[in-house]
Amino acid sequence: MKNLLTNGHLLLLFCLATVFAVSACATTGMQRSEDVQSSMQTVDNDIKRIVVQIESIDASLDELTKPGQSDLKRAFDLFSDNASKIKNMEKDFAKHADLMETSGEEYFAAWDSDKESYDNPEIQKQSDERRVELAKTYDKIAENNIGVKEAFLAYVSDINEIERFLSNDLTSEGITSISSISDDVVDNGMQLNNELKNLQNAIADARVKMRQS
Repeated sequence: MKNLLTNGHLLLLFCLATVFAVSACATTGMQRSEDVQSSMQTVDNDIKRIVVQIESIDASLDELTKPGQSDLKRAFDLFSDNASKIKNMEKDFAKHADLMETSGEEYFAAWDSDKESYDNPEIQKQSDERRVELAKTYDKIAENNIGVKEAFLAYVSDINEIERFLSNDLTSEGITSISSISDDVVDNGMQLNNELKNLQNAIADARVKMRQS
């Protein structure tokens, strides 16, 4: 009796495993697509926060460097707080952007491995064409992502150096001496904003096309 129960349990477990395996295979492609879109949404959310933070840094830098600033310590603390936030955002963005690229690579690699699964040549043709179209769109994300990362690193580097310099020389003379660098930070922030918008547009385009698929 004990052996019969054991065998019955094994048979039940085998049946359940088979059902789960079939179910997983049936939803794998959809799940991969959802994972890619989820990663793009995360990066898009990062971009929105970064754009707002760049504006906050510009405002705090203006406050810090304005002529006749009577409370340099308060103005510097505000700038330093905003600098800390943008540094953390840069790290989060780099991590999320890498995950987005990885999920995209896995998505298309799985699509390629599945390309011989259609007996109907017309369906195969449509699958190949859609794969090429989506891959081109996703490639634009990777290209724009490079521009964002480079602009972000340059921006954060300047922010770091201004913060470090002023922590040693928080005087009117010290602030005046780095006025040109402060202007560069604003210009770099505008460049970063442009790169972020390009990436955001590429993500939006890819998400639309993936929803259509």
